Amino acid sequence: MSGNLPPGFDSSTCRSVYVGNIHPQVTDSLLQELFAGAGALEGCKLIRKEKSSYGFVDYYDRSSAAFAIVTLNGRNLFGQPIKVNWAYARSQREDTSGHFNIFVGDLSPEVTDATLYACFSAYPSCSDARVMWDQQTGRSRGFGFVSFRNQQMPKVLLMISLGSGLK
Repeated sequence: MSGNLPPGFDSSTCRSVYVGNIHPQVTDSLLQELFAGAGALEGCKLIRKEKSSYGFVDYYDRSSAAFAIVTLNGRNLFGQPIKVNWAYARSQREDTSGHFNIFVGDLSPEVTDATLYACFSAYPSCSDARVMWDQQTGRSRGFGFVSFRNQQMPKVLLMISLGSGLK
């Protein structure tokens, strides 16, 4: 259940889940009813956007949140697959705005942020990895970006990929 989480995120005490790619026809009560099937809810919030809404569901215990992720991620609501993962605060994520990014293409549809990060985490300056997702379908767009704390590592990786073909 690692999904798209920031590196170093610890889900062991988390009781909240993020729900993304929610169809505009989904109501607060429908979302609440669906997620209550995984366990007792402490709260449920739906944030409406024009094309694709998102929400947060808080459970009283971690096991209910974990069960919701396992059973509801990818479930179709009005023909649109929802994305369910652990919720986390932006403050739990390292600020990568001043970091150096490389583009990574030709990714398999199964690759998540965590998978991509795992591929580059052997390099100490690797700070983050993001797969780009289609907001309409909830599916991977087949590419992503990896962030590094210094400029040297992206240059080295670029030379490796140009010289010998990084696979």
